[in-house]
Amino acid sequence: MDVPPGDGVDAIVSRALEESGQHILRVEVGYQTSEGSQKTLRKFYRFHVSSPIQIKERTVRTGDSSCLVSIAVENISAHAMVISQATFETVPGLESTSLDKESKTNDTPSPRRSAAQMLDHCGRLEPKSSVRFLFSVSSNHQEKEGIACGDRLGQAVLEWKKTMGESGRIVSGPITCPPVQPPGLSEQNPTKIMMGSSDYVVYKSGLSVDVAAASVGSAPQSLLHSWLPVTVEPMDPLASTMTLGKPIQVVLLVVNHFGASKNLQLQFRLNHMSGVAICGKSFCNLGELPGNGGSKVVQVGFLPLVAGLLRVQGCCVVELDTGKEIPQPPLFHVLVETPSEQ
Repeated sequence: MDVPPGDGVDAIVSRALEESGQHILRVEVGYQTSEGSQKTLRKFYRFHVSSPIQIKERTVRTGDSSCLVSIAVENISAHAMVISQATFETVPGLESTSLDKESKTNDTPSPRRSAAQMLDHCGRLEPKSSVRFLFSVSSNHQEKEGIACGDRLGQAVLEWKKTMGESGRIVSGPITCPPVQPPGLSEQNPTKIMMGSSDYVVYKSGLSVDVAAASVGSAPQSLLHSWLPVTVEPMDPLASTMTLGKPIQVVLLVVNHFGASKNLQLQFRLNHMSGVAICGKSFCNLGELPGNGGSKVVQVGFLPLVAGLLRVQGCCVVELDTGKEIPQPPLFHVLVETPSEQ
């Protein structure tokens, strides 16, 4: 490129910055004089980079292969801005869906809204104000069967515009699948495990996937496999309501995560059950289950004794050859209604 005397060249160089704080831009220009000699000119420019928004995320598991990701965005700058777009970029094998009502498109015309409603949904953020976005992340069963603790889900991507038209884009840190935390496991207290000390239930918690991942050493919860080498979880379709005094059948999946086959028996213990009792035999011989993920489906009857929101609990698996007991966390919540309420 030839530059005549007294003339110049304008160039724009852009680069995405991933960290806030002090940055140094180094500009180096190499040129050749008319005499043919090679020369270099270097300049250094120091500048500060700050993010006008703050991102906080929370992830909740909703099954063996799905999670809900909540992204809270706060405007920490001194000026108003507009969040023009919010997306969630997943890793290969996963897919995301925005649960924001405004992002859903359909062929039906939207109802006429007031100016205040339009302002609420335009994405404008005043200083110190915040907005929340919700995404459902699930696995593509053709590429990935389940989502285990520690698996990377992806990153939230936000784009904004300021009042004078300046635009920006920020990417959150990597968001991972959270671990399941059944109460009492680390203490190995059978009563606390079977009865539970919190609202935790196995249904749609991803417990079986985490135990399977821990058994092959691909999950950070390496002790989970030794605490819970056999898992019991309800299978869909699972009734969310029961009628007081009316028995109901529930399908359970028992998975053997031991490295070898085991002769197992499924038990339900009445002294650890509350509000919902076993209907029929309190035990079921499972026979020899193969190791490393061998499973069996069984059907168990339950009888609601009191009305209200209850947990089905008191489940325990016994290894018949050694007598080892493997207590199970509460299985699922159920709403028991009286016949007059239906």
